[in-house]
Amino acid sequence: MARAAAVTPPTRLPATGDRSGAVLARLQLMVTRKLDGLLQGDYAGLLPGPGSEAGESREYRPGDDVRRMDWPVTARTTTPHVRRTVADRELETWLAVDLSASLDFGTGQWLKRDVVVAAAAALVHLTVRGGNRIGAVVGTGAALPAQTGRWRSGPPATGAGTLRRLPARAGRKEAQGLLRAIAGTEIRPGRSDLGALIDMLNRPPRRRGVAVVISDFLAPPQQWGRPLRKLRVRHDVLAIEVVDPRELELPDVGVLPVVDPETGELHEVQTADPSLRRRYADAAAAQRGAVATELRVAGAAHLRLRTDRDWLLDMVRFVAAQRHARTRGTTR
Repeated sequence: MARAAAVTPPTRLPATGDRSGAVLARLQLMVTRKLDGLLQGDYAGLLPGPGSEAGESREYRPGDDVRRMDWPVTARTTTPHVRRTVADRELETWLAVDLSASLDFGTGQWLKRDVVVAAAAALVHLTVRGGNRIGAVVGTGAALPAQTGRWRSGPPATGAGTLRRLPARAGRKEAQGLLRAIAGTEIRPGRSDLGALIDMLNRPPRRRGVAVVISDFLAPPQQWGRPLRKLRVRHDVLAIEVVDPRELELPDVGVLPVVDPETGELHEVQTADPSLRRRYADAAAAQRGAVATELRVAGAAHLRLRTDRDWLLDMVRFVAAQRHARTRGTTR
């Protein structure tokens, strides 16, 4: 399905520019109010889990994983026991942030780019505490100008677009600097190589942690599917898909001029044609279905955020649902 954006986009929230600091501060306040206490980010996983370090034993209860049976204690006491595990500390989280030109579009309350920055801010809040480290790789279109200051861009990658690596560091001040670097990245024409962007998280090999991919996933699944599966072998992977309602269906507004934000190619579409709108909706559904299937095959958790919805509420619901699924509705 062709990527198209309305010629006259809606007014965007100032996620970049002179007011970026104020916008990020407001985002941090929103995230803190909604998510504080829901997750603390002090574990080697974005969501609470059993961990990997051996802890104390307790008696077996129906529903416990039999793979955690503590056979020596069971033999001594003649009562089935399971070994508790303790979650690893000092989580290292890496964000793969896709800022292709297609993200500079939106017909809802936000542009897709704004939702990407907001989701990154929420994830930073969830994982920055307790000495945890967070880093990012950022992909965009054509080459970026030279960066100055503490956050510097790495050497341009070969192929389409430019990839930057922001080193993982601990501390709120460093995390805020990382967010400013992401929000201040200028979107350039063209598409970043999402597969190469994800593959940057595989090199060099790191200890087990969390990897989060934030993109609109408009690139073909065959481009990024294999790197994502490779990433999932070692890390917990969360894929955040950012979509706009106009990418799912066309409104009946007559002749609609649209432009591909990656190539600048202009088209005029007759949206009054019901068969065209139906074909567009079918193609969009097939495309999103292929994305969901590829993410499921890769074993990545999948969260979809829309520009016309409360993205923060959707994140809270997603985290709560994942926690319930992990714990079967009980507190560990």
